[in-house]
Amino acid sequence: MVSLDKEFGSDVVGERLDFDFRRSADIYEMVASLGELDTLVNNAAVLYCDPLDETPDQHRREILAVNLEAPAALIAAAAPGMKARREGRIVNVSSVAAFTGHPDLWYGVTKAGLLNLTKVWARALGPFGVLVNALAPGPTQTHMYDQLPQSRRDEVIRAVYSGRVCQPKEVAAAILWLGSACPEYVNGTTLDVNNGSYPR
Repeated sequence: MVSLDKEFGSDVVGERLDFDFRRSADIYEMVASLGELDTLVNNAAVLYCDPLDETPDQHRREILAVNLEAPAALIAAAAPGMKARREGRIVNVSSVAAFTGHPDLWYGVTKAGLLNLTKVWARALGPFGVLVNALAPGPTQTHMYDQLPQSRRDEVIRAVYSGRVCQPKEVAAAILWLGSACPEYVNGTTLDVNNGSYPR
């Protein structure tokens, strides 16, 4: 197992590989260096709490690159090997932001785009035994969540049925199921781990 990030915290599973997902041109070479991939999990994301009409170009470009362009390149790089072996699983981590008029415009745009990317690749790879699915967590106790203003945290908590944020291990359990144990007929779906009342 290999975990990729440009900045690692203390809780990392498997071998650490430093990689900046803004470097989309290097993704194909990097994936090729890893050998055969059984499961690909696209979980990297960037969010900035910029005002709607004051998003710096640098933030927009980074969000698009990390949240959408990198997963697209990773899937395209991993797909040929999985297709040839007629097995493999791809799990894309989207967000409830994909279903709402999310206040962080470009974050919401990329998470919605990730769901469409999931369906496109599920259709393309499904006949070859490769499953491509997504999950859409609600507010989750991560470093990204901790950076939100308190007003935003209060807003999202009011929208979830449980009255609490999701724990990373709960999202991890859903990823593990989609990436290893879900039935082979489950393809092109979005597992809603939102536990909330956001409109669909």
